[in-house]
Amino acid sequence: MPQRQTWLIAPLLAGILLAGQAHAADLVPPRGYFAPVDIDAKSAGQCKAPPVPYTAKLEFRSKYEGSDKARATLNPAAEKAFRDKTAAITEMERGVSKMVMEYMRKGQRTQLECSLQWLGSWAQANALLSTEYNHTGKSMRKWALGSMASAYLRLKFSESQPLAPYQAQTQVIESWFSRLADQVVHDWSDLPLKKINNHSYWAAWSVMATSVATNRQDLFDWSVNQYRVATSQVDKDGFLPNELKRRQRALAYHNYSLPPLAMIASFAQANGLDLRNENDGALQRLGDKVLAGVDDPEAFDDKTGDDQDMSELKKHSKFAWLEPWCSLYQCSAATLERKDEMGPYKTFRLGGDVTRVFHPKKEGGS
Repeated sequence: MPQRQTWLIAPLLAGILLAGQAHAADLVPPRGYFAPVDIDAKSAGQCKAPPVPYTAKLEFRSKYEGSDKARATLNPAAEKAFRDKTAAITEMERGVSKMVMEYMRKGQRTQLECSLQWLGSWAQANALLSTEYNHTGKSMRKWALGSMASAYLRLKFSESQPLAPYQAQTQVIESWFSRLADQVVHDWSDLPLKKINNHSYWAAWSVMATSVATNRQDLFDWSVNQYRVATSQVDKDGFLPNELKRRQRALAYHNYSLPPLAMIASFAQANGLDLRNENDGALQRLGDKVLAGVDDPEAFDDKTGDDQDMSELKKHSKFAWLEPWCSLYQCSAATLERKDEMGPYKTFRLGGDVTRVFHPKKEGGS
């Protein structure tokens, strides 16, 4: 081969090798997930039996059953039926999150082994993997995956390496997470833009958490692509058109859209991908609009033609997104004060102690 051609090919080969090395880098969560376990030798008592694995069809009634297209009027009877039928799933989500939080705080091995026992029992039963589902059912699948995978991340990445003696169990659990994520990707891909709303964002968060738990770049990339679709929906004023359709609940659903998006952006940042400037800083614009709306909902009232229902926004845990958001952007003194007044934040859908994850040296509440 002529020397000149070798000179041309060498940089190309070097670029390919570098790209391969970059692609091969292990996925990681934000730094707070590496926090060590606070060791405490006290006994934690017996492990409660896990809820019966849910292996039936994922077909549930919607709490908005019978509502108009705004899907904003609660149906008490349908909501009760939904809560009753999904009780085992919710118990699983909350239970795993609570046990992981307790273990990370107190180092009680019973809590660690119990959380692995719960996850392992559902993994071995192939729970939540039914391909027969309705919209509410596939919504429950992605919520549950996000809750469990994000709690599990604290165990997997802790510098104390609590999972080291349990490799057989963790392989079963991570394989199940991986299959659930594949199904979530199937459930929520290729939707028309008019149907992409907070549900898709929460699906993307569950897949992001799983991508890091299982070190799967394809899942990470899918989540990032969904994030980019989400931020492309934020208009110049900070509104999400598909959430404005929720009329009196529009502000609440704008707020509900922020936790998964802020978490995805923070996870991307941890892996060298800066998503803060997507669509001219759409995530910051959305957060600013929600905070302004909480102080004065008139802009949302005017946009929707309905007075906003503020009941959900009285729950401080609904603002857990402020932790990752303020780690991504320079929050104002007033916003930081609000964040600290409402915190510390614990919410099982984001894996538990959100404040402890983003402020490892700061007390995360009792």
